[in-house]
Amino acid sequence: MQVFLRVVESRSFVRAAETLSMPASSVTAIIKRLEKHLQTRLLNRSTRNLSLTPEGERYFHRCRDILDLIADTEASLQGSGGRPQGRLRVDMPGGLAHAVILPQLWQFQQRYPDIYLLIGVNDRQVDLIQENVDCVIRTGSLEDSTLVARRLGELRWITCAAPSYLAEHGIPETVEALQGHRAVHYFSSTMRRGSDLRFIEDSVSIAVPVPGAVAVNDTALYVKLCLDGHGLIQLAEILVSEQLGSGALVEVLADRRPAPVPVSLLYPHHRFLSPAMRAFTDWTAGLFSEAQANAALSA
Repeated sequence: MQVFLRVVESRSFVRAAETLSMPASSVTAIIKRLEKHLQTRLLNRSTRNLSLTPEGERYFHRCRDILDLIADTEASLQGSGGRPQGRLRVDMPGGLAHAVILPQLWQFQQRYPDIYLLIGVNDRQVDLIQENVDCVIRTGSLEDSTLVARRLGELRWITCAAPSYLAEHGIPETVEALQGHRAVHYFSSTMRRGSDLRFIEDSVSIAVPVPGAVAVNDTALYVKLCLDGHGLIQLAEILVSEQLGSGALVEVLADRRPAPVPVSLLYPHHRFLSPAMRAFTDWTAGLFSEAQANAALSA
């Protein structure tokens, strides 16, 4: 059943074999034996396509329910004694990793010494099934209905600049005043923000193009260029709370902040929260709550 689910989710025998660390021939043989045992065809195969038969569709959903129940039962037994353990592969945006997760990682390791974390840091949206990732942290609206989401909170977005930049170019008091300013631009593999900064004015969200001379796809570099006076930036407040508190950065147009951006932890629908994943999820939710509270105090 587990191999069958992985083949369906991966849409490929070869990719399923890779995520299961098995030879492709073994995966093919298991599915053939399963179909022989059930005396029905589960999959329609062609050189370019893999799809479920009507019987395979029913079997897929029942298998997922059964395996979910088994996983939940075993997790409840493991959670009744001992401490969470095992390997956990997580993925998250670089900015949140460096600002929220990594500075407090020692705390997690002290509390859960038997959990081995594999942390992937990038801004692209990984495929949890294809890349065998247990859970991810994502910001913004969620579109993938095949994933279970736990809301961690909201990120308050601000616009800020270095005092040296503001001393040279002035403090923009209105959105229209941004025409005489410049910004550091940010881009990623999934989002090309370009020259637009977003604001709320008269209860309406607006995008304001602000010219600039450089664009980057790394949050740390984005902040560094702002600190060096290259222009305005717009990002989550918790990523620059220390710089705001020390005066190294100054918020502008605070009364026109863009709408908050949700941040969530997601995992595949067919995976119940193991004790290790539950421990990481609860710890992460606490971190974000604390980080948001600290950012509000620094504002």
